[in-house]
Amino acid sequence: MAQPFSKLPLTRAEGTELDIDSWLRGIGLAQYAEIFRANDIDIELLGRLTNDDLKDIGVVSFGHRKKLLEAIAQLAGAVPASPQPALIEPKAQDAAERRQVTVMFSDLVGSTALSARMDPEDLREIISAYQKCVAGTVQRFGGFVAKYMGDGVLVYFGYPQAHEDDAEQAVRAGLELIEAVNALKSAVSLRTRVGIATGLVVVGELIGSGEAQERGIVGETPNLAARLQGLAGPSTVVIAASTRQQIGDLFDLDDLGPKELAGLAELQRAWRVLGESREVSRFAALRSERSPLVGRDEEVDLLMRRWKQVKTGEGRVVLISGEPGIGKSRLTTWLSEHIAGESHTRLRYFCAPHSQDSALYPRPSVPLACGMPPRKKVPSRYGRWR
Repeated sequence: MAQPFSKLPLTRAEGTELDIDSWLRGIGLAQYAEIFRANDIDIELLGRLTNDDLKDIGVVSFGHRKKLLEAIAQLAGAVPASPQPALIEPKAQDAAERRQVTVMFSDLVGSTALSARMDPEDLREIISAYQKCVAGTVQRFGGFVAKYMGDGVLVYFGYPQAHEDDAEQAVRAGLELIEAVNALKSAVSLRTRVGIATGLVVVGELIGSGEAQERGIVGETPNLAARLQGLAGPSTVVIAASTRQQIGDLFDLDDLGPKELAGLAELQRAWRVLGESREVSRFAALRSERSPLVGRDEEVDLLMRRWKQVKTGEGRVVLISGEPGIGKSRLTTWLSEHIAGESHTRLRYFCAPHSQDSALYPRPSVPLACGMPPRKKVPSRYGRWR
């Protein structure tokens, strides 16, 4: 008798988790586990961390730093302290590195006019609320707030941790930021504009000292992002050609054509982001051409046998597992194309790389599959899901 559940393992490597992951989950800050691993921080090193150290590795939120430091203090009696030298050695200079980074530059629209008619203290509260809004929004998408420049904010995606979808997450963060700023409650209506560019930079070296210390970044990309931000209208995200190449058809775009930007010798093509695309499949959205299916005869035969059993009324489930890039999506696409002429209902849902700590986190594919327009306000969706 055929089993109702089939598993197609495409070779999966097993990893190990550090003890520090459990500790971070226990204090409700599991989102920083990747940052701690990337910087080789284990339980023994926790007691040596300072507020400045947490800033350096990317913990931007003041509240989160305080919470971490308080939790570390509680561990002081449980974790054996390593012998400390009598003399404090000077901190080694951080080495810069060459990285591909997606840079976002956001600006508060009309801040100059606000400064002319508002009391400085009131303006300070508005700018502070705006900066907190930007920091909270971009962090959810893996962004690193590099610098606050008055009413402008410089954000890196791909530093200190790199992800394969940094450009995509930067665009999603830009769209989300526009909605978040529009929803801010203040004495005046606030709007922002965003410029995004992707490219090679040299980043990471600490420059300045004290409160003026920051992570330096050298290259054309930050300047291009700033110029595109100036090109953008209120509540608009404008991206460079380098970012456009990374996001495929995941978003609906308006081609603005070649633009002459100050400080850049060549004309730069720019696109305005209109919203998320109705193309549900990430596999199709990120690939302009289809590669042939090679070496999967056994898996294809199993899928077709299960499909034939389903058509006779027997329920079947097939799980395809494997390392990234091994061909899981390509295999499911082949099956969809092969049975396209037969009666069936297809539902597709996709996980979010930066929401792996949130169980059953709904991606935009869920409302799209329900026939709702993209980026509709979440509360209004519930009634249609019931």
